[in-house]
Amino acid sequence: MPDGKTTPDGTTTLHGTLTRLVPTTEADLDLLAGWFASPDFVAYWGGVPLSRTEVAAKYVGRRRPRVQSYLVLAEGTPVGYAQFWYADVAEGGIDLVLQPDAQGSGLGPDATRALLAHLGGELGWRRVTVDPVRENVRAVRAWEKAGFRQVPGEPGERLGELLMEFRFPSS
Repeated sequence: MPDGKTTPDGTTTLHGTLTRLVPTTEADLDLLAGWFASPDFVAYWGGVPLSRTEVAAKYVGRRRPRVQSYLVLAEGTPVGYAQFWYADVAEGGIDLVLQPDAQGSGLGPDATRALLAHLGGELGWRRVTVDPVRENVRAVRAWEKAGFRQVPGEPGERLGELLMEFRFPSS
């Protein structure tokens, strides 16, 4: 069962069954800059490789507390990036991207379940959204495996994205 552990700086390491999510730091900049410069990695994450400066500004924890950034680890090896962001006190969104060779092995849904356990359990969120690119069938299926469903009535035409949500059971 996923659980979280708060570090001295107030961030939380999250544990899934197959994955561990660790907060990103400045020490991760070289790794992340390499990933986000790769067209394969960003194919469904905006589609445009990012500069080192853009990666530094967005993905190494500089936007805390509104956005929490994580490296996704499998067997101790970094395989992807995940983040959650606040829309308000009880809801927000998740973004997740895995290295192409890490896809299709259940790591995405596992990392998502670890995030959901933290968001719903420790942070008390009631709703989480994701907006995968509609044509990224593999990602849409992975979100569905983690419990997300298309928002009823959502046309999904916003830049080709599909709005999906996870709602936590009412207490």
